[in-house]
Amino acid sequence: MRGDLEWGGVPGLVRFAAARFADREAVVEGRTRISYEELGARVERAAAACVAGGVGVGDRVAVWAPNTLDWIVSALGAVSAGAVLVPLNTRFKGAEAVYVLARSRAKLLFVTGTFLGTSYVASLRRAAGEPRETGSGEGPGAGADTGPDRGTGPLPGLPHLEQVVVLADDAPADFRAWKDFLADGEGVGADDVRRRGAAVSGASPSDIIFTSGTTGRPKGALITHAQTLRGYGIWSDLAGLREGDRYLIVNPFFHTFGYKAGIIACLMRGATMVPQPVFDVDTVLANVAAERISVLPGPPTLHQSLLDHPSRDTYDLSALRLVVTGAAVVPLRLVERLRTELGVDTVLTAYGLSEASGIVTMCRRGDPPAVIASTSGRAIPDTEVRVVDASGAPAAPGSPGEVLVRGFNVMSGYFEDPEATAAVISEDGWLRTGDVGVLDPGGNLRITDRIKDMFIVGGFNAYPAEIEQLLGLHPEVADVAVIGVPDSRLGEVGRAYVVRRPHSTLTAGDLITWSRREMANYKVPRTIEFVPELPRNASGKVVKGELRQGSS
Repeated sequence: MRGDLEWGGVPGLVRFAAARFADREAVVEGRTRISYEELGARVERAAAACVAGGVGVGDRVAVWAPNTLDWIVSALGAVSAGAVLVPLNTRFKGAEAVYVLARSRAKLLFVTGTFLGTSYVASLRRAAGEPRETGSGEGPGAGADTGPDRGTGPLPGLPHLEQVVVLADDAPADFRAWKDFLADGEGVGADDVRRRGAAVSGASPSDIIFTSGTTGRPKGALITHAQTLRGYGIWSDLAGLREGDRYLIVNPFFHTFGYKAGIIACLMRGATMVPQPVFDVDTVLANVAAERISVLPGPPTLHQSLLDHPSRDTYDLSALRLVVTGAAVVPLRLVERLRTELGVDTVLTAYGLSEASGIVTMCRRGDPPAVIASTSGRAIPDTEVRVVDASGAPAAPGSPGEVLVRGFNVMSGYFEDPEATAAVISEDGWLRTGDVGVLDPGGNLRITDRIKDMFIVGGFNAYPAEIEQLLGLHPEVADVAVIGVPDSRLGEVGRAYVVRRPHSTLTAGDLITWSRREMANYKVPRTIEFVPELPRNASGKVVKGELRQGSS
């Protein structure tokens, strides 16, 4: 029976995992080690506190915190109380977080204290106003104004936000400490919590994943419980995730790759979660060795950094058996090195986007290395993928066009935004991804770029991701990003930002000369800038907006 039918929703999955894998280690965080049975109890306690705090079925509950045990417990607790989860990007500034909280009308927020030197509580206060005073006073929080425009919560700028719970032992005035919030749920019985979870069906909204906002304000992709469970049951099957695996989750929980391909998949299979709050190659190596990590998904840069680390051979990485990565550029050399140098049995690539539950295509175990490196695999079961030209007609085989997706994985729509939804989902259910891709005869999809990133050189369409993949073949190039810049003669030309390998003496002239031998002239970057590293967001994607700003 399919998991989405068997479990009904995420609350049912949590109970299943707690019973089925009771004694297995569920989460390892430093010296803290808890079993699946204990994880189930903690989630139930958090759900009870949500119920006691007035969270109802369908209310939005946000989490703004790094990868930690508390994130897992608070998020699953909220969903088990019938809430819709709204994960917030840990790299958001205060105003960005406030926008998503206001747009989703979140009723409750779980927030970390300080992360990467930033006080998230202070950021919220600056962006949304100081907590209200209970008596008279001055300033934005003064007085007892509790009208409809001001709300009754701790932040005047967020009238729907009734509680802010700090995931720490202490919290500022008018915010709640995690332990105090949990204590509030002690009067809510287990039967009440289970009845609340049972009110959730497969068709109920599970989460709202807000887009990165690269083309305007972030929009919230609404995904149901059935979509989540069905999609990541498939992911787990295709990846070969199994009971007893030890999974280092570096991918951020606010992203589907971290939350769903991480937490949800582990719950399904009884794998041990080892959350890592930030990517640091030394910490990854130490965790892989100390915890006998067997599963390590992540962007190609993670695995490249691991392979190139000068002290790699001093760590025991022999337990690693499964790597899943995904990006427009996955060098064949990277796939081969993971298999030969680290002995990783299974290396897979995949493609997804928030609007399609985070999963669209995936390679299969047994695919040749060239297919894994050059494509993102085939459509997952019970879904369709096609590529169309500018007129909407199917693109010729091997020709680039916009990638369209149809199937159970396509979002219900953007949260309370029917106009934006209609712009990307056709009446017959096809989702316009905004990605440019090519399908090979076997149905494998190769993403060549975002439509908005394409630039035109003298009438020829140039796709940065394709150029990046070619430049990445140079033995002295460790990382590369390409953007289009204005040119008086050709309209636009390519500019490459390149990270050299250690001890490389590669020059711009050398790389341009090499490029002229390896690619069509219109694809050759006209300028090369060497940088120590590329700007990336918490998901590992290059932030090309920063590169464009620097080039203007």
